[in-house]
Amino acid sequence: MLDLGAASGMGRPMESLTLPGAATPDMTPPAGAPAFLAAHGWGGADILPLAGDASFRRYFRVRMGERGAVLMDAPPPHEDPRPFLAIARWLVERGFPAPAILASDEAAGLVLIEDFGDARMREAIDAAPHAATDLYAAAIDLLVALRGHPAGALRPYDRRELHREAALLTEWYCPAIGLNVDVAGYTRAWGDVFGRWVDAPPVVVLRDYHAENLMLPGDGRVLGLLDFQDALAGHPAYDLVSLLQDARRDVEPSLEDMMLARYRQATGEGDDFLDAYHVLGAQRNAKIIGIFTRLWKRDGKPRYPGMCPRVWAYLERDLSFPALAPVADWFDANIPPELRGDPMVLSGTDARA
Repeated sequence: MLDLGAASGMGRPMESLTLPGAATPDMTPPAGAPAFLAAHGWGGADILPLAGDASFRRYFRVRMGERGAVLMDAPPPHEDPRPFLAIARWLVERGFPAPAILASDEAAGLVLIEDFGDARMREAIDAAPHAATDLYAAAIDLLVALRGHPAGALRPYDRRELHREAALLTEWYCPAIGLNVDVAGYTRAWGDVFGRWVDAPPVVVLRDYHAENLMLPGDGRVLGLLDFQDALAGHPAYDLVSLLQDARRDVEPSLEDMMLARYRQATGEGDDFLDAYHVLGAQRNAKIIGIFTRLWKRDGKPRYPGMCPRVWAYLERDLSFPALAPVADWFDANIPPELRGDPMVLSGTDARA
């Protein structure tokens, strides 16, 4: 059983992991890193900047001769590495391709993990589009395997959480473009569709399962998993949506349909599952539009609103399905098509050029 116990950061929503202030994080290694590494057999190793993300977490590549690893800096009190450690170990114990944990100091927020290299699924497909079908198929098969294991004690991804996330669109996007909308009606519309379509035996939902978080280790494993510390116990369709309606890259509808068919054939899921997929797709896409707007308005990260037109396209595709009729009616009445796009452009404050 996956039990995160008292980990204070258990299952935090991905949109809460935002770094106020500058868009580029300070990539100076943490002061305690050399001593931490020395205590675990990596004394004198080089510590090289690797990446920051939309949170307080930072990553460094550690090199010592022919040996290599990745150092995650998850500084308290803003971050808690225990959810990551618990889920990574749970995945590895069951044969899933999460990075091995080489060392950790939970109090300091330092974790040394296996280095999967630099090859990501996204860039591999961009460089060789013919590889898309095989790579997406591998990602689908991994989700099929994952649902075969009980979710354990993970916090539930329930209707309350789905409502809270969907509300990010009305809380951030609509005010950013000067729209006053029927918030109570929005909540009722989502309640109508959640009540019919989102109940299912829970599985481990990794929540940010997409081509930029899937690595190609090149060691016999087709894929490697990253960014799963916010996992919850929820509907099996959610990670499919994250993968096949990717906010960061275009996924062709034909490929989406092919991969959905592959998943349904492997699991025996029927039409109700397809309805749930589009309901959760609409919910996730509404959420992401709100998150990307907030990353701009609150956190000073102007690159995110430019991805909103892609997410709107996914959302409108989902809203075309009958299961979403109450939510589609709300959008038709409150957000006209010409106001569905990049909030920086629509607000007249685009200074990116």
